[in-house]
Amino acid sequence: MTRRALAPHVEGQTVEGVVIRDHRLRWPVPADLPQRMGGQRVERLERRGKYLLWHLASGVLISHLGMSGAWRVLPRSRPVPLPGRHDHADLMFAGDCIRLTDPRRFGALLWHAHTAGPVEGHPLLAGLGVEPFDALFDGAWLYRGTRGRSAAIKQVLLAGDVVVGVGNIYASESLFRAAINPRLPAHRLGPARSHRLAAAIREVLTEAIAVGGSTLRDFVGADGAEGYFMLDAFVYERAGQPCRVCGTDVTRIVQGQRATYYCRRCQRR
Repeated sequence: MTRRALAPHVEGQTVEGVVIRDHRLRWPVPADLPQRMGGQRVERLERRGKYLLWHLASGVLISHLGMSGAWRVLPRSRPVPLPGRHDHADLMFAGDCIRLTDPRRFGALLWHAHTAGPVEGHPLLAGLGVEPFDALFDGAWLYRGTRGRSAAIKQVLLAGDVVVGVGNIYASESLFRAAINPRLPAHRLGPARSHRLAAAIREVLTEAIAVGGSTLRDFVGADGAEGYFMLDAFVYERAGQPCRVCGTDVTRIVQGQRATYYCRRCQRR
């Protein structure tokens, strides 16, 4: 969704300047990033999992929004707002300023030079799983990918080495729709439940894309629009409220420092 919003503003456009205000993101932003990108045209903008890949002539900018980051499009046809405390970087184009905002600084801006080989071999990308809408992804793929995995199925979904793009919100919602307890050890996921879960993941993501994604307290889309998937969530951020299916209070637990929401009745082990 972020890629779709940004692409019309950056693809085919030349980077006129790069302003880095805070190099302290999840990994240090390269000090020479402005020199590497300046004067080059963005040939195309791609997505791999939750990474945005900005392809330029000499390399690829790898960006990640972390838990709360956002790219915002600020037209230069009117005065660009002064940066706030969480506005860490600006990519300047002839028509727009593309501003990175990240309150928690869990995002990333990294450079991968073409001389280092294909970007798919970068350590952050090499171990990623398949895309949810890839023809390879189905129940059989999910079943094979969870064999020998003792971690909870929710954690395996978030790990991204079996399937990418299933973030915290969508994992909770997908597990609810598939009637699977988020604490279930992944290796106990049988073929039938694997097929249910794979179908639920695609269903949830399809619905989220249709309404513009999910909006958290400190996140909006690249075009400034909010997503509305959260308004229809069955369990996420609904702790203590009645399940929309059975009426049992939704439970909140913490897994791997991330909140998980589920219905104890609908999602029995």
